[in-house]
Amino acid sequence: MAITSSAKKALRASEKKRAFNLRRKSAVDRTLKNFRKLVAAKDKAGAAKLVPVLYKALDKAAKTGYLKPNTAARLKSRAMASANKIQ
Repeated sequence: MAITSSAKKALRASEKKRAFNLRRKSAVDRTLKNFRKLVAAKDKAGAAKLVPVLYKALDKAAKTGYLKPNTAARLKSRAMASANKIQ
């Protein structure tokens, strides 16, 4: 347990950051999973509807530092490539 006041403050800050990071992680993971399910099922309309939601989740994760910007860009690029392959 933290003893000094600065250690207590650092503990509070890390708990807040953990909550935000978990929220970002679940948003990214949930939307990616749903998107990949739609692509596997060859549901082009459903996948197209989910693209803006996926982009928003990835952009927010990159903006807040949960993901690196290039990682978010790579995931967006691969998502669009897989969505465009659906016939």
